[in-house]
Amino acid sequence: MKNEKYQPAEFELQVLGVLWEHGPSTVREVLERLPDGKPRAYTSVLSVMQVMQKKGLLSAKRQKDGPANVYSPKKSREQIAGPMMKSLVSRVFGGDPALAVQQLLSGTNAAAEDVDAIRQFLDEFEGKLPETKTRRKP
Repeated sequence: MKNEKYQPAEFELQVLGVLWEHGPSTVREVLERLPDGKPRAYTSVLSVMQVMQKKGLLSAKRQKDGPANVYSPKKSREQIAGPMMKSLVSRVFGGDPALAVQQLLSGTNAAAEDVDAIRQFLDEFEGKLPETKTRRKP
């Protein structure tokens, strides 16, 4: 992507989400898996994905046994979401990641497994912090 600060539009994020979750897919497969459930024409999704390819968000390969292209994301979820999340935390939460996490957890139906996964991530993250940073006590 030429403009590294480019943020994909909402629908482009949905397409990327499908590809990150399910791997390389045809336009038809993406269309069937879009999370918002809105009825869309195949040609509309195809057009968006072709534009995403031109922007450098997707790559396409011709299927060996058919005429359809198989699309893959050229950027990882972390490469796209990282800058977007950093910007959101900066703009909405004054740069405080703790407030952002509190808001996220209070606004969702997080299951016990989700909380356990978050706790495990935080423990691993804390272990990577430089010794000069203040660590919470067990």
